[in-house]
Amino acid sequence: MSQLVLPLQLQDHAVFDSFWPAGNNTLVAYLNELSTSASSPGCWIWGATATGKSHLLQAVSERTGDRSVYLPLGIFLEAGPEVLEGLESRQFVCLDDIDKVAGNTAWEHGLFELCNQTQDLGGILIISAMATARECGFELKDLESRFSRLPPFHIQPLKDSDRLKALQLRAKQRGLDLPDDTGHFLLTRRKRDMASLYQLLDKLDLEALKAKRRLTIPFVKAVLNSNDS
Repeated sequence: MSQLVLPLQLQDHAVFDSFWPAGNNTLVAYLNELSTSASSPGCWIWGATATGKSHLLQAVSERTGDRSVYLPLGIFLEAGPEVLEGLESRQFVCLDDIDKVAGNTAWEHGLFELCNQTQDLGGILIISAMATARECGFELKDLESRFSRLPPFHIQPLKDSDRLKALQLRAKQRGLDLPDDTGHFLLTRRKRDMASLYQLLDKLDLEALKAKRRLTIPFVKAVLNSNDS
């Protein structure tokens, strides 16, 4: 996928089909429709860490292909706002972790210019942050005002009952079978945020492939004990 000249590759698992939508059905439906119809100026997605914001922004970018660009601002913070130049040429501009640059004068002016250019060209801004636009701490009030006009969505963390289903969906996308008992074992013995759980699943996938084993509880225990030793 062409992403301008930015040295960035989308994560292969970050697609709509691998996102468990429980509690966020309205948001997922909105993004699916937006990716197809381009009938909105975009949206502002806010919520806690490891709730799927980056996943959804990348899913939009994957769905819309060369019409889009995905930019995680936390990674490019030190590069400066020059990385924003030319992004308005894409119909979909997906800006992740925008709160990371709030309060930075140069970044805010660069973002304000990008907003104006994107709006003039009929583009779509899809933005993620830890808080609402008014709570991010933007010093440039015109920029805060522009962002506040985007439809806001508060992304909800998964309930305990849905974490297993989300893990099993991710496993299925990787060609793995994650039995209920093994999934419950993981949920009770490791960090419970989804980012950590997905990272662990990736590790188990590699180990299972090397050992040609299924994800049984004894096998998972052996992998975890090996990592801890």
